[in-house]
Amino acid sequence: MIRVLVVEDEQHLADGLRFNLEAEGYQVQVAETGEAALDLVITEPSLVDVVVLDVMLPGKDGFTVMSEMRRAGQFVPTLMLTARGHPEDVLRGFAAGADDYLTKPFELPILIARIRGLLRRREWLRTTLNNVAATHTTPPEPKDTFSFGEKSVNFDLLELRVGDQKFPLTLMEANVLRYLIRHEGKPVSRKHMLEEVWGLQEDTDTRAIDNFIVRLRRYIETDPSRPRHLLTIRGVGYRFVASPEKTE
Repeated sequence: MIRVLVVEDEQHLADGLRFNLEAEGYQVQVAETGEAALDLVITEPSLVDVVVLDVMLPGKDGFTVMSEMRRAGQFVPTLMLTARGHPEDVLRGFAAGADDYLTKPFELPILIARIRGLLRRREWLRTTLNNVAATHTTPPEPKDTFSFGEKSVNFDLLELRVGDQKFPLTLMEANVLRYLIRHEGKPVSRKHMLEEVWGLQEDTDTRAIDNFIVRLRRYIETDPSRPRHLLTIRGVGYRFVASPEKTE
């Protein structure tokens, strides 16, 4: 049975989510605080298959909980719930490591569909890795990969390889990198990234994009303070260069 952790401090909302999710056949546990959710996910990760995480919580808010989960190496699929729905909140949630989000109030069928989507991806990843382990063979080169130098990003597995090191990517980190790679060599504006990657059309603070770039540079660049692959184009945005030696 799929186990859902609902992190919600408003009892009537938590009870409603529990009732409806259990009616769909899920096993549901409720945590009323971010601290309780972190304790469960970090100490007993096998008990949680997907997290529904409210942003507004007493003590540690949803953004903090999300960040600490990812820093602890827990990549359980997580759907964030926000009452405000401001673009800045959406970007902040993705920057913290969320896989998806919904704005309150929401339609229950939409919530169920989002949870199912996260679980399908999780199951696909698990099946792929189990098949490789069972056959003891080198997996075929995935279709959705990109290599540059000694670095390779696997968008299917949300994984970046740099030499012998492997770095797990969040879904949105992978989407940002994919968008820049698809426009390799061309300046990409922050506005276009907001529209194409996140689907945000409003006047939005673009600093969240800068935070994504900072994190990706830590993975990709030998010296993040002097990037050679993820370049800043002053007054515009960013440019991805796969082979910087060819442009020097």
